[in-house]
Amino acid sequence: MANINVKFNNKDYLLSCDDGQEKSLLKLVSYLDSRHQQLKDKLGNIGENKLLLITAIQIIDDYFNLKKKLDPDSKKLEEISNKFLELKKLAIQFKEKKDIEINELQKKIDNLESKITENNQSFEVILDRTTDALTKFLDQSKNNEIQ
Repeated sequence: MANINVKFNNKDYLLSCDDGQEKSLLKLVSYLDSRHQQLKDKLGNIGENKLLLITAIQIIDDYFNLKKKLDPDSKKLEEISNKFLELKKLAIQFKEKKDIEINELQKKIDNLESKITENNQSFEVILDRTTDALTKFLDQSKNNEIQ
C-alpha cells in the first residue's frame, strides 16, 4: 500500500492507494479539484460541503450520461460478438465436413492408384505372355518353312 500527498481545494491530504496506482490517483484528484474549482468560481462561496456535493453530482451525472451513450454500443458489440461466434462455429463445421470429404476422396484416390498398379502389372504379364507366344509362333513358323 502506497501513501501519497495530494492537494485538493488548496489543502494537502495524505491518501493511500495500491502500489503502482499513485499516478492514477494524482490524475483523479487533479480532475476533481479542477471541477470543484470551476464550480467555486461559478457559484461563489456557497459552503464547502454543498460545493463538494454539487461537484460529485455533476461528475456522477457525466458518468451516467456516458454510460447511457455506451449501453447501445455495448449491446451492438455483444450482438456482433455473438454473430462472430456463430460464424466461427459454422466455419469450423464447414471445415470438419470438408476434412471428411477430403479423407474420403483420398481413400478413393488410393484405391484407384492401387487398381492402376494392379492393372499395369496384369498388362505387363499379358504383354509378356503375348510376346512369348508370338516368339514361339514365329519360331515354329520358321521351323516349318525350313522343313
